[in-house]
Amino acid sequence: MRFLSLFLAAALALGAAAQDEIVPSRGNGITYRAEMIGTASNGDFAPLWLTANRHGLLSVRPNQGLLRAGLFRNADLDSARNWRFGAGVDLAVGVEHDRAFSVQQLFFDVQFKRLRLSIGQKERTMPLRNQRLSSGAMTSGANALPIPQARLEMPQFWAPPRLNGWLAVKGQVAFGAMTDRNWQRDYLGRYADRFNHTSGTLYHTKAAFLRLGKKERFPLTFTGIFEMSAMFGGKAWNVLVREDDHSGFEGDVVDMGHGARQFMNAFIPGGSDASDGDYSNVAGNQTGSWHVSLDYHGRGWGARAYAEHYFEDHSEMVFEYGWKDMTFGFEFALPRNPVVGTLLYEQIRTRHQGGPIYHDKTATLPKRISGTDNYYNHAMLTAWQHHGQAIGHPLLVSPIYNAPSRAGIQFLHNRIVAHHFAIEGQPAAWLGYRALFTHSKSWGTYGIVLPNPAYANYFLFELNFAPTGGHWRGWEMAAAVATNGGTQIGHSVGGQITLRYAGLIGAWRGRH
Repeated sequence: MRFLSLFLAAALALGAAAQDEIVPSRGNGITYRAEMIGTASNGDFAPLWLTANRHGLLSVRPNQGLLRAGLFRNADLDSARNWRFGAGVDLAVGVEHDRAFSVQQLFFDVQFKRLRLSIGQKERTMPLRNQRLSSGAMTSGANALPIPQARLEMPQFWAPPRLNGWLAVKGQVAFGAMTDRNWQRDYLGRYADRFNHTSGTLYHTKAAFLRLGKKERFPLTFTGIFEMSAMFGGKAWNVLVREDDHSGFEGDVVDMGHGARQFMNAFIPGGSDASDGDYSNVAGNQTGSWHVSLDYHGRGWGARAYAEHYFEDHSEMVFEYGWKDMTFGFEFALPRNPVVGTLLYEQIRTRHQGGPIYHDKTATLPKRISGTDNYYNHAMLTAWQHHGQAIGHPLLVSPIYNAPSRAGIQFLHNRIVAHHFAIEGQPAAWLGYRALFTHSKSWGTYGIVLPNPAYANYFLFELNFAPTGGHWRGWEMAAAVATNGGTQIGHSVGGQITLRYAGLIGAWRGRH
């Protein structure tokens, strides 16, 4: 883990030193966007695919409304220059919503040559995923409210000149802060003295990307990604004390700190948590994924096979016990036709988690036998969530769906097997559609095993109307119907109407 963390830093430094020619481009200046969303449904919660993977924008409440407006400038518009600048502000006001007012995005980007510093709260895409059709990603999904951060990155792949474009790399590293302290206290309410909650938690993420192949010369390309993320620091209340821990640890209030040591232990995993006691591990909630993708670039069509392996400890990061928990996906982009444009299938498996056995080595058990990783949950840092929504995959059922008196802020369905199907098409220039269907089966967690597996079926059908000319240019409307079925988050049937308008403020042309 230490070696891989240092490798990520070296990849960023290599990209910063690259001085090869940057291809110029043209673009417009500031864009603006206004959006109105209305959702109506029955049941206790809105249908999952009406709210999930929307960067935490929408509440899970069955009936709600939202107004949203933003101004943006993309730093890529300055691609003819060494220095590039971008920024964005995106605000939302909700009715019957968890937040009456929220800052969805607020960021500033500055880039020199190939290295960009992005500061603030910004929506980011999932790695190697179709953003409209995929069910989600395990480590860095699009399901939760963006986390404010300072991010140093190479946003585009860089190919060393001597390799003639057959190999390319990029990378990123960021530190940020969670903003859900008040949400945790409000959500738990009178149960805050019973369940674990935190404040001042910090966030760290890093990733290295490798691409092999040159689609202009050969139709197959391979992409591999190694990413790690962590929560660390801050304060925690009501931390659980292990029954077999004899270290004298008391978990009423634990101060994890915000010092240089905590930052270093997040960047290069090390140290330990106070709650580890006799079972010293590493500090913070450390997570990560390996991603691979094989893409075929045909003439007028394409295909992709991809996989993600998620891990929360050393044994699952490497091949010590085999990678039994995986996401597999297949995507087909068909030749242009008015019926079907893209087909997608994903299978998500998180049931194994290393196996239900033991823990780290102790004085009486000198061998470390890993197991019961308890995905997304953590003894001190509550869960891999932000404002109640999973930072990763929504199918593991976010804590916001829990009854606070029953479970507090944790994931109750992290051992699942799910099948996800998606299709989209463009029958006309002004009309598009997409459909999603997911079947999920949950065994609960290793700590809270369900007596019988819980099932869930999620469905969405959406039509998109986008006039291509005249006075209606820039307008777009989406109408969707969706359903939930099964015993994970209950039954519901609902609909959603979205009306948005986007345009340009002025125009800009880069020098060549």
